[in-house]
Amino acid sequence: MSQNRKPTVVILGSGPNRIGQGIEFDYACVHAIWGLQEEGYETVMVNCNPETVSTDYDTADKLYFEPIVYENVLDIVEKEKPYGVFVQFGGQTPLKLAIPLQRAGVRILGTSPESIDRAEDRDLFRKLLLELGLKQPPSGTATSLDEALKVAEEIGYPVLVRPSYVLGGRAMRIVYDPEELKEWITEAVQVSNERPILIDKYLENSVELDVDAVADGEDVLIGAVMEHIEEAGVHSGDSAAAIPTYSLPSELVERVKDYSRKLALALDVKGLINIQFAVKDGEVYVLEVNPRSSRSVPYVSKSVGYPLAKLAAKIGVGKKLRELVPEVFERFGRGNVHFASDFLPADFPYYTVKEVVFPWDRFPEEDPVLGPEMKSTGEVMGVDKSFGLAYYKAQLAAGMRLPSEGRVFISVADKDKPHVVEIAKTFAELGFEILATRGTYKLLKENGIAAKMVLKYSEGRPNIVDLILNREVDLIINTPSGKRERSDAYYIRRAAVQEKVPYYTTLRAAKAVLEAIREFRRTGGKLEVYALQDIFEEIRGVKGT
Repeated sequence: MSQNRKPTVVILGSGPNRIGQGIEFDYACVHAIWGLQEEGYETVMVNCNPETVSTDYDTADKLYFEPIVYENVLDIVEKEKPYGVFVQFGGQTPLKLAIPLQRAGVRILGTSPESIDRAEDRDLFRKLLLELGLKQPPSGTATSLDEALKVAEEIGYPVLVRPSYVLGGRAMRIVYDPEELKEWITEAVQVSNERPILIDKYLENSVELDVDAVADGEDVLIGAVMEHIEEAGVHSGDSAAAIPTYSLPSELVERVKDYSRKLALALDVKGLINIQFAVKDGEVYVLEVNPRSSRSVPYVSKSVGYPLAKLAAKIGVGKKLRELVPEVFERFGRGNVHFASDFLPADFPYYTVKEVVFPWDRFPEEDPVLGPEMKSTGEVMGVDKSFGLAYYKAQLAAGMRLPSEGRVFISVADKDKPHVVEIAKTFAELGFEILATRGTYKLLKENGIAAKMVLKYSEGRPNIVDLILNREVDLIINTPSGKRERSDAYYIRRAAVQEKVPYYTTLRAAKAVLEAIREFRRTGGKLEVYALQDIFEEIRGVKGT
């Protein structure tokens, strides 16, 4: 190597875009490239998607337009002879190559393959949580149908079931009884000693939280704690989320931050880490830890004004957080954990809401209902001074224009009926006319809420699907029963997609919609624009990311 040649670093991208793998990973790759170039490294990008910024000819110093597979990467490493390779910016696809590449003598920069394996391996991760005194939902593995039925019975229905080694939650399902479990195993997956299925207790009516952080093995910078708007059980890539949290007590949020610190340090993370939690009855459960970039890194970085992926890349080549963000360490004397969001004023007068974009109109047979299998293909973000208006803007950006008046159709599963009365009452108070199918109508009538009963799709005509197709419904709240067959609800949701009627399949989303409509009406229908650059320049004299 020439004395004057810069050291080379290879960054592995996420491969082709597909449902279950978002474009958000490209943001992390590009920021990593920029960060490494600032530190004087020659950057080599490996990716095979022409639609990404990371594959633009002027982004990295060199580009290999190749599939992210072991043989290709080894060939590139042999030719380029890099200082090391980053696997943490492209999502799950390159992460799976960490151990094979290390065994081949390749230096993996940032978090070590051993730490990655400790987070990814189910048994090792369970042991880690026990050591740290943290809780996770009851779980088990099964290598046959009989074993799966036994594990599910011990854990208690409903359970979340999934094959091993899946991308984007593919083939995952929430199962409510033994018959549904038998059907899933028979039709959807192959189960064997080599391919066990994973079974977790599904925490109904819980709140899911996401944390994105950067660590250097000694210190931890937590970008933000995001509160999901959909219940736990909806894939994190498909759920809307808010920063800061909007319905949880501050004590609980601080506990989540503390747990995040413990996990990042115990795993000896050097770079990015994403942690998912569920909160139920005041208890915090760890759902998953990903020692890599997540789909929410761009959203968090833009919300708090710290480029997390760029910081992570610099840490991977030896920099420390205390060098990179000295202002945080000067201001907060909290040992080895600091929170980017804490650098904002205590009365930070803005909310940001991430909403996801779905390709339902491209798949006319697909049921547009949210669940553990990721189905979204992109994200948008709303910013405003209240949660309601930020959520309204996020819906607008995702193609859902919320009505200020008109007709709302409400039909919910039996498990949701006790919780829907207050939502319906508030819609009525706002002047909306309420339509409901027989079961929900009866419930509303018993609680003194005026509603009009409409027929289900299977009960004759004119029915609710006819009303939607005739543009006589302005908003739909329709929660799934848990069964997956072609139900009445399926036809309602497909009609909503066809006619572009806003529809929501969880009660938490319905509550957020109510807040958004109420706030929008309060403004008289006027929305202000807030530039992130202006917000962060005003707060601490720096431009946003």
